[in-house]
Amino acid sequence: MKTHHFFLFTMLAVVCFFTTVPVYGQLKYPDTRKTDQSDNYFGTNVSDPYRWLEDDNAPATTEWVKEQNKVTFDYLAKIPYREQIRARITEIYNYPRTSAPYRAGEYYFYSKNDGLQPQSVYFYQKGLTGEPVTFLDPNALNAAGTTSVNFSGFSNDRKYLAYSVSEAGSDWQTIYVMEVATKKKLADKLEWTKFSGAAWYKDGFFYSRYDAPEKGEELSQANKFQKVYYHKLGDPQSNDQLIYSDKDHPLRYMSAQTTEDEKFLIINIAEGTDGTELWYMDLRNREAGFKLLFEGFKYNYNVLDNEGENLLVMTNFEAKNYKVVSVDPKNPATSNWKPMIPEKKMLLQNVMTAGGKVFAQYLQDATARVYQFDRTGKMEHEAKMPGYGTVAGFSGEKDDKVLFYSFTSFTSPATIYKYDIATGKSEVYKKPEVKFNPDLYETKQVFYPSKDGTKVPMFIIHKKGVKLDGSNPTMLYGYGGFNISLTPSFSASRIALLENGGIYAVANLRGGSEYGEEWHEAGMLLKKQNVFDDFIAAAEYLIKEKYTSSEKLAIIGRSNGGLLVGACQTQRPDLFKVCFPGVGVMDMLRYHTFTVGWGWAVEYGASTDSVNFRNLYKYSPLHNLKAGTRYPATLITTADHDDRVVPAHSFKYAAAIQAAQAGDAPVLIRIDVNAGHGGGRPVAKVIEEDTDIYSFMFWNMGIKSLKAQP
Repeated sequence: MKTHHFFLFTMLAVVCFFTTVPVYGQLKYPDTRKTDQSDNYFGTNVSDPYRWLEDDNAPATTEWVKEQNKVTFDYLAKIPYREQIRARITEIYNYPRTSAPYRAGEYYFYSKNDGLQPQSVYFYQKGLTGEPVTFLDPNALNAAGTTSVNFSGFSNDRKYLAYSVSEAGSDWQTIYVMEVATKKKLADKLEWTKFSGAAWYKDGFFYSRYDAPEKGEELSQANKFQKVYYHKLGDPQSNDQLIYSDKDHPLRYMSAQTTEDEKFLIINIAEGTDGTELWYMDLRNREAGFKLLFEGFKYNYNVLDNEGENLLVMTNFEAKNYKVVSVDPKNPATSNWKPMIPEKKMLLQNVMTAGGKVFAQYLQDATARVYQFDRTGKMEHEAKMPGYGTVAGFSGEKDDKVLFYSFTSFTSPATIYKYDIATGKSEVYKKPEVKFNPDLYETKQVFYPSKDGTKVPMFIIHKKGVKLDGSNPTMLYGYGGFNISLTPSFSASRIALLENGGIYAVANLRGGSEYGEEWHEAGMLLKKQNVFDDFIAAAEYLIKEKYTSSEKLAIIGRSNGGLLVGACQTQRPDLFKVCFPGVGVMDMLRYHTFTVGWGWAVEYGASTDSVNFRNLYKYSPLHNLKAGTRYPATLITTADHDDRVVPAHSFKYAAAIQAAQAGDAPVLIRIDVNAGHGGGRPVAKVIEEDTDIYSFMFWNMGIKSLKAQP
């Protein structure tokens, strides 16, 4: 849904589109209208009877959403322990949590949430001993808490900060500017930005934006012709100078970055979510214009910093696990590159610069390792991590002596550590207190065989001493795509599962980046089926090893993970008891026609090509539902302001699976309002959705009551 304004209908219109039909007992679904819409793909006629649900502005779609939500929330309200789960999740969630501090000029910045605040609040303080002061509170911008804020970039003298504001979870952002010392908001306002930072230069900054979309099409229209502009402080946006555009290639992302010394402007160009092309300008000689730095789009290049006239670059060129090299932009041929941090067997996941050093973050079997190098590439220290977990931080100024980072695991929320650059030693800086005992739980990592024999890692989390008798309610999570790795992370909501004898498992499927580009390539394009095979094999492993059974197994995933759940649900409906496809890419034949969906073609392939069409058609969740099949209990989740994976995917899938369902398991769709793809959701909305997910899961596994928690 694009807006949350509901239209009034006559009773006649409602009856025409939404008469209800009985479905297995008391549960009734709206009778979703079908049309004779179809498309011909290379000689194959493909029916699309619910195409009308793609129009999220249409009164009929608005009414359909209202009717579906009524059925869903009426069902959820009858689950007897739903409020018990909500209360416990809320109790665990209610603890103070902060991000790792980082320095910008004379101030340290960090975000903090007291517990149940809708959005985290930004604080700053002078030095490490100064009094913390509220810098920017997103909750003051919107009483509903659906406005989120992100920092876009500090000016190089640290006097100003550009920050972006997003409403209701949309990817659209508006950029504003604040004077740091006084917290004075300037008059600058830059609209229709998306996926943009602020790359400062002199008295302004470079940023990316699109032309304003057509009115009413803001959340569904394909985004084309992104451009890079320069904005001078104090000027209206209409005066901004166009710096870089490409009229011949409308479907490309473009973003700008500058080196801190303002010597170089880098334009990063991508045709999708993988592969980049870089151009640069020497800002001391702007008349010379842009010059090609790295040709696209076979490899990824990321400029980390500059060392004098050379650029430090992280790349997977001839290094599937990535490396860092020093490049002279005037002589960028690969034969002139100077090695700095060579490729290792571990994936080089991220590189940060601070304190005159380079910090390389690696993944070893999906867990974090961090090493400190000098600016020539000499390894100085390993920052020892306390176990299976995920690290964030190690960023700061070039003259920093200490840095901060956070470390989190599946059963422990983020602890903040203070790191001494000279010695490489860490000490606990701030540890949260939560209302459960992490010592009661354990995490193990196993390696199971997929269909083709590939060993796939999986984390399994549960209470110590759990009996492996096949009776444990289990939730299996996966993603498997876009070069994204799944590393240990904490969820307060997940504790409600573990406390009630549940098991949580995370499979590190092919398509992710856990083992570098080879692992990614093994699960993309024509090899996408490997991802589904890996996930199905994870479920079979959990059943074989008696962690659970098909009657007690749920699968869950979001976005590309929602596609994963939908594909596995249609391929093996017998294997799972409950399925949670969240904000999923469910129509693989039309995904590229909405907003930024075209950028995923490098991962999936597009139906405009005959070979890719045949591959997509084989696994597209929407197109592989079969009437008369007994599908697992299903709760589809989406949101009305999701302009990344538009809700039409979930709308059409819900209508189709409700029509196909031959069993008595419920098939419901939960459509959140004033929410988007997931980023920036207020805490209350996270708690509400997680409450409904766990309630639906337990209830459909036949669990009639839950344990009372202290």
